[in-house]
Amino acid sequence: MGKGFLISKAVAATCVVAAIGAAATIIALSVVYAQETSKNKVTPSSTASPNTSPTTPSTPKEPWQRYRLPDSLAPVSYNVTLWPRLEPNEGDLYIFTGNCTVAFRCVKETDLIIIHSNKLNLTSFEGYHAKLRGLNGATAPGLKDTWLEIPTQYLVVQLDSPLEAGSTYELVTEFLGELADDLGGFYRSEYTEDGVKKVVATTQMQPTDARKAFPCFDEPAMKAVFHMTLIHPHETVALSNSMNYDPLNITMEGHNLIQTSFEPTEIMSTYLLAFVVSDFTLISNQPDADVLIRIWARRRAIEEGQGDYALEKTGPILAFFADYYNSSYPLKKSDQIALPDFSAGAMENWGLITYRETALLYNPGVSSNGDKEWVATVISHELAHMWFGNLVTMRWWNDLWLNEGFATYVSYLGADDAEPTWNMKDLIVLNQIVGVMSVDALASSHPLSSKEEDILNPEHISELFDSITYSKGAAVLRMLSEFITETVFSKGLHTYLEEFKYSNTVYTDLWKHLQMAVDNANIELPDSVEVIMNRWILQMGFPVVTINTQTGKITQKHFLLDPDAVVDRPSEFKYEWFVPITWIKTGGAEQQYWLLNKDATNTNMTLSADDWLVANINMKGFYRVNYDSDNWERLLAKLSSRHQDIPVINRAQLIDDAFNLARAKIVNTTLALRTTKFLDTEVEYMPWETARRSLSYYFLMFDRSEVYGPMQAYLKNQVTPLFNHFKKITVNWTKIPENHNDQYNQVNAISMACSTGVEGCKELTTGWFREWRNNPTNNTISPNLKYTVYCSAIAVGGVEEWDFAWSMFKNTTIATEADKLMSALSCTRQPWLLNRYLEYCLDPEKIRKQDATSTIISIASNPIGQPLAWDFVRAKWDHIFNDYGGGSFSFGGLISGLTRRFSSEFEYKQLLQFKEDNAGQLGSATTSLEQALESTKANMNWVAMNKEQVLDWFTSETSSPV
Repeated sequence: MGKGFLISKAVAATCVVAAIGAAATIIALSVVYAQETSKNKVTPSSTASPNTSPTTPSTPKEPWQRYRLPDSLAPVSYNVTLWPRLEPNEGDLYIFTGNCTVAFRCVKETDLIIIHSNKLNLTSFEGYHAKLRGLNGATAPGLKDTWLEIPTQYLVVQLDSPLEAGSTYELVTEFLGELADDLGGFYRSEYTEDGVKKVVATTQMQPTDARKAFPCFDEPAMKAVFHMTLIHPHETVALSNSMNYDPLNITMEGHNLIQTSFEPTEIMSTYLLAFVVSDFTLISNQPDADVLIRIWARRRAIEEGQGDYALEKTGPILAFFADYYNSSYPLKKSDQIALPDFSAGAMENWGLITYRETALLYNPGVSSNGDKEWVATVISHELAHMWFGNLVTMRWWNDLWLNEGFATYVSYLGADDAEPTWNMKDLIVLNQIVGVMSVDALASSHPLSSKEEDILNPEHISELFDSITYSKGAAVLRMLSEFITETVFSKGLHTYLEEFKYSNTVYTDLWKHLQMAVDNANIELPDSVEVIMNRWILQMGFPVVTINTQTGKITQKHFLLDPDAVVDRPSEFKYEWFVPITWIKTGGAEQQYWLLNKDATNTNMTLSADDWLVANINMKGFYRVNYDSDNWERLLAKLSSRHQDIPVINRAQLIDDAFNLARAKIVNTTLALRTTKFLDTEVEYMPWETARRSLSYYFLMFDRSEVYGPMQAYLKNQVTPLFNHFKKITVNWTKIPENHNDQYNQVNAISMACSTGVEGCKELTTGWFREWRNNPTNNTISPNLKYTVYCSAIAVGGVEEWDFAWSMFKNTTIATEADKLMSALSCTRQPWLLNRYLEYCLDPEKIRKQDATSTIISIASNPIGQPLAWDFVRAKWDHIFNDYGGGSFSFGGLISGLTRRFSSEFEYKQLLQFKEDNAGQLGSATTSLEQALESTKANMNWVAMNKEQVLDWFTSETSSPV
């Protein structure tokens, strides 16, 4: 699944601005964790439960009280018919009815059938919830008892006598469920077109919600073939994973309806099922193409051409992956559909990929280059799954990191192939790696791979959909691909997919195939792929590598943002890694060295008086680098004299490493600040973006203190040349920069210039916004600059500006435009408007449920909004948790987004009180709350230690020369 991580506003580069006074400090986002920021599965506990039999009291030892299915039965095929009602019944409920016949094989003799069923009202057959029949000559035993085991979400069938091992049977159920708006299972999405309310019936099964649509063996390894039939109104179309047969006209309960049946699917997991009933329309590729590609969306969106870019790029990206895996696309068609209500960024359902509208639709006249990049990377992420994840599937959710980390990594390869001028292979560093290193540097982080027995219930599974899984997973696989070479990596993938197609694996299966490819290519490694990689996936965190260029001594140590934090998670590797160190010396050729112990000496890394050394070239390794003070001084001198001699990614890396090393008390804070001094001559995006994100921490800690003024003055001095550079190359803001990254950096230039008071900036943005207000039907603001202009104008404006933007938000039919306005509305400095906006977040008529948490986080990123949002969430926690999905991934993002400024004892105690008040009702926010407590404590210590010297440094840098 693709995620917009934490806040799925757009790709990481299109950042949210936290506005206060003149400072709109942009907060960085990470993507495709995101990507898919964000598979934000939602399972609200308040959804109306159908009437069910009472839970049978029993001891925890009973099979139906365990969250994992027994290994006694294996599904073979399902025949499922579903009829969603797109209008409410007399009780004002939207419902669906259906029946399911599952054929299964008895693997071990048993007198129990345990199958998942959640929130379904099952029809009674002679007093039982199901019927059982024997197949192929087998005799079905009689039913003894049936009941619904609510805590573990099972239908339990007890039999009079055992099923025979080797025999095949089928279980028949009929049921009614609610077609709720909870974004999970079989649910409804609503939108308005030409004043008419439209209802879409659609699905989100991953990870554990297929059981909400029909009774099924709902685990990834329980693969089967699915025969789907959908009954739906005339004027609507039904879609599923496979191609449909010709629809039939039928009559049911007095209604004239259409019955659409679908070809049998390939053998697949339940979480990859999808079915949609809508009145959407489509565009498609040529009928004679090898693979039918169709883009589905609201009629107006298709008519406006918003699906054209997705159609243009899907074919080439599919072809890229077929070549990369050396394996043809396994299906006849690839449907991609944009849904008005969708919790994740996208979901890789096999043959029918579902997307949030912003992740599939692109309107050149309205959408930014960041929106376009997001569409390309999310499509690439989902198409990568068609082989890796769908054709070959993890055995259990503890290996989710391999599924999602892999798709995140190769999504940049696919997008790079589709858009070769964008430098996507570089942007993965900013969009994925830099952000997750901050999370993984906490003592409360977790290893990529979990033990199977530690991930049991749906809540545990949902917690795995985090930035460690997506972004660190991508980073370590990228590192592996680099040190064995991309060619060898793809050859190993090919044999892995060939051996395990249509079945399930554990991560060590991939290591074995990569090892075979390494051996065949005669690649020299210090140990096996498995031994090297175990240190990166079975223990949390990563090292800081310290290089002494005087002696050649190299050391490694577990890097923690808070060096005083207690690491209570043991590691069999004692927090040491096998580190592939790459480096260049004074601009020479790249060299490599493996650090295999806590320390070593490499005399090739010693320097003469005029040399400098930079390590971890292009940030290919997942580690930070520290140097002796002499080399730091030489690097700073090189940045000031001729920064282009250092590769652009490493210029960004030097800033990022220095700021993080300073937070960890390894280097002085002033050293980190000095890495930004060369920026007054830098025009490249990556160093500027890294500096902006690094300094955003300083704004979070100090924008309510006396440090704020000198800090603003310094940043104003540094960004003024960049602002003037873009003013010049755009011919006084009348042209769009040609280069993709320059377009991003133009946004940085204007945003930071306006937030720090650079002359002419505020007038520029408020003038553009005023022109739009005066002529609302003609918005001439450049799509790339829209969010920055909206935020800046709303920040300095009042209720009139806010109400105008709200009106435009409610009336736009373009999802990316709605997203920009939705975020920018949080930039106001008026507390009463922010409080009103918070109330809107819990009114689905005003803010869609899928956007509620991200909007609250946007409000909290505004210094004035942060305490308001924190108070609001605490007061409304019961409602938010129950109606907005305590099991959803986005809940973790909510807690971290609310608490990013916390840096006082008072705020720490508030967090502790919140934890105590809501014990047992934190859901997937549990881990994030622990991380927030740790981060707050680290922030408190950091502010106490650094505030004075930071104030002195900024003051000295901005004071007038005598």
